[in-house]
Amino acid sequence: MTVRPGSLREKTDQEVVALAKEGSEEAYRELIRRYERPVFSLVFRMVRNRELAEDLSQETFIKVLNAVQTYRPEFKFSSWVFKIANNAAIDHLRKRELDTLSLEGSPHADTPELVEATALQIGERGESQLQEVENRELGGTIERAISRLRPEYRSCILLRHVEGRTYEEIAEMLNLPLGTVKTYIHRARNELRILLRDVRDE
Repeated sequence: MTVRPGSLREKTDQEVVALAKEGSEEAYRELIRRYERPVFSLVFRMVRNRELAEDLSQETFIKVLNAVQTYRPEFKFSSWVFKIANNAAIDHLRKRELDTLSLEGSPHADTPELVEATALQIGERGESQLQEVENRELGGTIERAISRLRPEYRSCILLRHVEGRTYEEIAEMLNLPLGTVKTYIHRARNELRILLRDVRDE
């Protein structure tokens, strides 16, 4: 089935997925175009390694392609994709027994391209250049602190405070009870307070 790529830009995710289910390669490429950067950003924040994040992102979209027929349109497509991406990252971290990562991150973690692609946005427009630098540094410090959390806490805190997901969406994406999600986020916040306090005291 052939669909003009330009005509897909105006369609909703559900409409594009419906075309992908019918075998449209253009529709599948449109889904990748929409979610390639957000998926990479989420996975990178989990694993803190560019090459690994690229591999896991590719693995995510292969799984999306293979499982697209099982997607149920009453749910957000973005939540479904992020669930697959998050599971890929957590599975890798568990296999490698990387419950904590170095505060310094990987040697590939801070290239300019990655900083722009994955940086936490702190502050508002119109701030001075000095404030911009300070906020960028603070964002980097928070990201490194998040990278030291255990994978389950890291997922919840990133989905809640970076992706802006509701507790209910996170519970659905991670296949966890709502109470567990709230507990993980509470514990993650407490651990982050300690980690950030230790950084300030250094």
